[in-house]
Amino acid sequence: MAYKKVGKQTVCFANPPVITGFASVVGKKEGQGPLSGTFDRIHDDTTFGEATWEKAESRMQKDTLNLAAEKSGISLSAIEYLFGGDLLNQCIGTTFSVKDCGVPFFGLFGACSTMAEGLILASMMIDGGYAEYAAAVTSSHFCSAERQFRFPLEYGGQRPPTSQWTVTGAGGVILSSTGTGPKVTHATVGVIQDLGIKDANNMGAAMAPAAYDTISSFLSDTAQTPDAFDLIVTGDLGMTGKNILIELFKKDQTDIVKVYDDCGVMIFDKGQDVHSGGSGCGCSASVLCGYILSSLNQGLLHRVLFCGTGALMSPTSAQQGQSIPGICHLVCITSP
Repeated sequence: MAYKKVGKQTVCFANPPVITGFASVVGKKEGQGPLSGTFDRIHDDTTFGEATWEKAESRMQKDTLNLAAEKSGISLSAIEYLFGGDLLNQCIGTTFSVKDCGVPFFGLFGACSTMAEGLILASMMIDGGYAEYAAAVTSSHFCSAERQFRFPLEYGGQRPPTSQWTVTGAGGVILSSTGTGPKVTHATVGVIQDLGIKDANNMGAAMAPAAYDTISSFLSDTAQTPDAFDLIVTGDLGMTGKNILIELFKKDQTDIVKVYDDCGVMIFDKGQDVHSGGSGCGCSASVLCGYILSSLNQGLLHRVLFCGTGALMSPTSAQQGQSIPGICHLVCITSP
């Protein structure tokens, strides 16, 4: 078998998996942002017709996966492996969304990097010859995340400028060994970085070093420069983390500004009172499965580095005063 590892951390797929279907479903606030025209569905009712926020998140994710499969032209039963996760304890948002679909399932937790992590693993399944079809799906919900990680909504606490707004959104992709659509050509698996930041309202700063490490590793492993890509996008550093990442690359005499953006910055505009920007598993997932993949399909983008960033914390670790480890997983996607 051909060895597919390139350099220290990167995989080059011999038979690049094809993204034949993708879908994004978001809430009302996200639908009022600058990317509103790229989402498949925008719900005005953030309960999605359910009795609890957690059930609403499961419903949103279930609708997203069904829609992605429908756009791919296959039934859910044709999917051979499903990778999914969310921010809730024990990933219950995903568990209850997929428990009745009858598909072999891997539950993931990569915090906000979960979409990239799922995309990497699903691609490995297909390129390795273990499946013809695989899927990746993830979500987050502002209200369920607030209840778990911060304060009850009724508390109305003040947020510092570095804080981010958890996106109510979900994204899902169907990958195939054949067909037409954007292709996943490379993947770089991240290494945990922890610089000792403990402020849960400054996750961009906690995650930026991981983004720097993974992107630098990919560029080194593949002997490429940032200008080889139309877009290098992180998710979700917010404005604070985005500026830190730019400065980290400047120290290397590497200019990424012309091709770089962040999903947490892209999904909201400044007038929406989200401070540093968006966050949550559903942020990068909905931007990927809305704006980015649509632009690749339309030929508006040709080569994209999708770099999912995650703060690997929990309510318990935060309450015990532990630092916030960061991770970043990278996927290179090209137009059809």
